[in-house]
Amino acid sequence: MFSTGRQKKSRWVALTTLAAMTAIVGCSSKEEKAPAATPGQSSATPGATAAKQLPPLDLSIMLPIFKTNFPKDDGPVTTEIEKRTNTNIHLEWVPNASYADKLNITLASGKLPSIMYIGDVKAPSFVNAAKAGAFWEIGKYLKDYKYLSQSNPVIMNNSSIDGKNYGIYRGRALGRNGINYRKDWLEAVGMQPPKTIDDFYNMLKAFKEKDPDKNGKNDTYGMVLVKWTGQWASGFDIIKLWFGAPNKWGLADGKLVHESQTPEYLEALKFMKKLYDEKLINEDFAVFDSAKWNDPVVNGQAGVIVDVTDNAARLDDKIHSILAQAGKDNPNIHYVDNMIGVEGKHGLRALPTSGFAGVLAIPKSTVKTEDELKRVLTFLDQMNEPALQTLAGFGLEGTHYTKVGEYLEPSKDSALLESEVEGLNQMLPFIPEDQGLKVKQTPLRLQTTKIQKEAEKYVVANPAEPFISTVYSQKGQQLDNIINDARIKYIVGQLDEAGLKAAFDTWKKSGGDEWTQEMNELYAASKK
Repeated sequence: MFSTGRQKKSRWVALTTLAAMTAIVGCSSKEEKAPAATPGQSSATPGATAAKQLPPLDLSIMLPIFKTNFPKDDGPVTTEIEKRTNTNIHLEWVPNASYADKLNITLASGKLPSIMYIGDVKAPSFVNAAKAGAFWEIGKYLKDYKYLSQSNPVIMNNSSIDGKNYGIYRGRALGRNGINYRKDWLEAVGMQPPKTIDDFYNMLKAFKEKDPDKNGKNDTYGMVLVKWTGQWASGFDIIKLWFGAPNKWGLADGKLVHESQTPEYLEALKFMKKLYDEKLINEDFAVFDSAKWNDPVVNGQAGVIVDVTDNAARLDDKIHSILAQAGKDNPNIHYVDNMIGVEGKHGLRALPTSGFAGVLAIPKSTVKTEDELKRVLTFLDQMNEPALQTLAGFGLEGTHYTKVGEYLEPSKDSALLESEVEGLNQMLPFIPEDQGLKVKQTPLRLQTTKIQKEAEKYVVANPAEPFISTVYSQKGQQLDNIINDARIKYIVGQLDEAGLKAAFDTWKKSGGDEWTQEMNELYAASKK
């Protein structure tokens, strides 16, 4: 197995994220929570009084949406956010499955919003645009803002380009990824939670063949995957680690090796092909829209999603809601459960986040002056206020949720939540952390918190996390497309193993070898 950051100590950022995040969270938990700013008032120190005297700031915000319905500009929650932040907001929603393509088109057009979500800060299109001066470098301004000044320095480094920050990161738990599965189905087929890769395979097989919903029909399958992007949404990036593959880059004899060049990566692809051949995953995974990712599990077609483990509670809530409407719900049980992962020959291995899920970048072509930039940063700073975190995350009290003690209980009207609330949390930085109201901590939510913390012990770091490659900036999209196209074709049977390896050779000749050499030079320089 190729050694990774989990086996070797390194001075690199990806390995020190846990300690720094713990320190930041620990400090913030001891501080008294500041009151939310009054409507139209900035939480920032500078310009707060002046902000009340200025006309509303026009903001266009480009964000991903994971559903087919979404909040409108004139919706009640959006309107309330505008009132509290002295803004006029126009939301530009883009389906998550096609967000990367839309981002590239938007960057090329030059017609950019005031704020735009960037999912991959190392993507060549964004790196090149940032280096060309298309986005504001915001690092030097953050000290002037109440919440943004508390940004985690490790995450700031992880989200930087050559040490410069071109966006406000969106903080996330480090050990967030894992397995979500239908607990009621597992019990119905008489099995225990999987511990090994073989157990996981057998669970998927039972979900297809043993009528887990007991309706007497052959209408279920094991796991739902979405559009094969090669990013976090693919599921494969989690699964490949079970087989010992690196997290993007691994170390062999002190040298960086790309994941696609390892035998463990091929072994993981063979497993995925086996699942496809036996119809244990959806045949349309390569084009399946991530906006509909949860639907097969909620609707009783599939039993597993490999994704962030906090999704288990959302899946469970929706199943309860559907069954309650049909008069069939049992509110005293959970229909969904979650876990860190399963063990292969190399033990338990988990895919970490980098402590953030993309950044909110501010284009210079739209936000033209430093004064305008400071107003946009004021807005993003305010979105970290506890009251605004609650508002963007759960909506209006009495309409979208009911407050029960120190917790909240979301409305059971899923259509209402989708059309007025869900998705607005995509503009929340969560700096220094999530301080808004929480949903009542059910056993499943408490378990999720526990396993996400436990998963930090098993995360496999990417030793090349902080490096910015000139080769990748120029050829990265082509190189990624070669790998993604080849692995899809291999899984669905359009390429045999020889054809797959030939595609990997094409990758090497098309710039992969050059990229690898450059990454190793950067790695060697970091050790001096």
